[in-house]
Amino acid sequence: MNYPLLSKIDKPADLRHLSRSELKQLAVELREYLLQSVSRTGGHLSSNLGTVELTIALHHVFETPHDRLVWDVGHQSYSHKILTGRRDAMALLKQLGGISGFPRREESEYDTFGTGHSSTSISAALGMAQGAQIKGESRKAVAIIGDGAMTAGMVFEAMNNAGVPHAGRMPDMLVVLNDNDMSISPPVGALNRHLARLMSGRFYTAARESAKQVLRNAPPLFELAKKLEEHAKGMVVPATIFEEFGFNYVGPIDGHDLDSLIPTLENLRERGGPQFLHVVTKKGYGYKLAENDPIAYHGPGKFDPAVGLVKAAPVVPPKPTFTQIFGQWLCDMAAADARLVGITPAMREGSGMVEFHQRFPGRYFDVGIAEQHAVTFAGGLACEGLKPVVAIYSTFLQRAYDQLIHDVAIQNLPVVFALDRAGIVGADGATHMGVFDIPFVRCIPNVSLLAPADEAECRQALSAAYAQNHPVAVRYPRGSGAGVPVPTSLDAMPWGKGEVRRQSTQTAQTASGQRVAILAFGTLLYPALQAAEALDATVANMRYIKPLDVDLVAELARSHDLIVTVEEGCVAGGAGAAVAEALAAAGIVKPLLILGIPDQFVEHGDPAKLLAMAGLDAAGIEQSVKTRLAASAQA
Repeated sequence: MNYPLLSKIDKPADLRHLSRSELKQLAVELREYLLQSVSRTGGHLSSNLGTVELTIALHHVFETPHDRLVWDVGHQSYSHKILTGRRDAMALLKQLGGISGFPRREESEYDTFGTGHSSTSISAALGMAQGAQIKGESRKAVAIIGDGAMTAGMVFEAMNNAGVPHAGRMPDMLVVLNDNDMSISPPVGALNRHLARLMSGRFYTAARESAKQVLRNAPPLFELAKKLEEHAKGMVVPATIFEEFGFNYVGPIDGHDLDSLIPTLENLRERGGPQFLHVVTKKGYGYKLAENDPIAYHGPGKFDPAVGLVKAAPVVPPKPTFTQIFGQWLCDMAAADARLVGITPAMREGSGMVEFHQRFPGRYFDVGIAEQHAVTFAGGLACEGLKPVVAIYSTFLQRAYDQLIHDVAIQNLPVVFALDRAGIVGADGATHMGVFDIPFVRCIPNVSLLAPADEAECRQALSAAYAQNHPVAVRYPRGSGAGVPVPTSLDAMPWGKGEVRRQSTQTAQTASGQRVAILAFGTLLYPALQAAEALDATVANMRYIKPLDVDLVAELARSHDLIVTVEEGCVAGGAGAAVAEALAAAGIVKPLLILGIPDQFVEHGDPAKLLAMAGLDAAGIEQSVKTRLAASAQA
């Protein structure tokens, strides 16, 4: 398809001169460009197709980048990227060296705030609005947030703050609620469009404020008028909770109707103080396959738009993913123990809990995007003698760190944390890399942390964690492992014990004359074993980061000349640091090489390439050991 209008849009100022009919044609071209582009690279599709008109309207009405747009999460920011000079860069979306799938400040001046996790936009936009006031600058700050992100407590903390004047002034900001599931919306149509224009306009506002001034002289009449107004608005709009927070609420309006969006936004742009616009959109809008199955098209890989997503019949049965192994274990353990309760913060599919939800609906809880609540809620369940299992991505547990310490660990409650996506996850970049959980979990008293090496150990580790009477986290990566057959039993691995998987030849030594022992944590056991073949090194599958098998560590340290630790997590405070602490406590002085993620954020790209760049593939491990040995020989 040719893109006669879109090809001329290199910055938002270019579309501000277009007529309304041209803007509608631009939406058609932009939606098609999105579909063709994402089908070639993979990425978030449904949410982006649903926000084409909204993005065009925002950039048409507001003077970006002078006015600030803050996209919550950022799943829906592709149209924004295309309209802000990155149209051609979409060819390398989420690929190594290419542009991010989320807004990033270093990528463009139009990306005013970096995102990736949800529910941060209102707080950030409020900070920008207050910052403009402090500096005496006139600009608008706009937060665009989805209905799913509205479940997080941080959103309501921000709105509660935004509705209070600071130094006698209210913040000049707009919150746009992109409601794409019709979850809190009545049907929209011509009446709602008319009311939205009316309620966002100056005449309505002036009339309402004038009436309030008159009625304030007669308090009983004023209170009666307030109740009548709230009752009248309640018949045509959702609950007035947003106005109770101090926002002027407008909507709901059709988020695909530029004839409604543009004049409403223009009216709101002229108003001061906190404004709230509720728009209704449809995920996957304009592409029927995505409209009918927005979940499947939420983040697809490459596909043919003319055909859609097609599952090819595998020649051989695919290896189960760690997520699938967790989901099957959860169902099996729930069948064996009626105390088990499963909790997810809005990640049922991603965490492998669909079957559990179907089989045990009374023991399944999706608490929405509310990680803090999920953890404390689990603690409350544990207090009642239940056995909660919280299925959560490593990167999302960061959002509930205080609850992990304060509400679970201090009280030593038996909650199991299934940490999916631990380690390098790839295309979603720095905001989603699960590389910090080892340091932030292992430093908490009462909490244990397991790192199974393969599929079989994942199931055994979950059973071991569940059998404990204190908090335990089990970390496992995205995707499949080594392809080890998975047992069907619920047997647990021995608590706190690692194992030697490869023993070096008793008489053999490295070229430098030193014996090497590699202590592997998690799935990096297998590249460590490959490297060990070339080094004739001993390899230990440590399994446990906490409690660390200190006896095994001491035994290997005494019989080897160099200890090497390997982990798919950050080096600072990680499993290697735990080994160093154990050696120091035992009074063992031994050369130690710690391999892991360096002290920098990992960018988006293919996970295998990123691991290789960090030196955590077999070749990288081998080379790092040889380099250390060579340096030792020269010393």
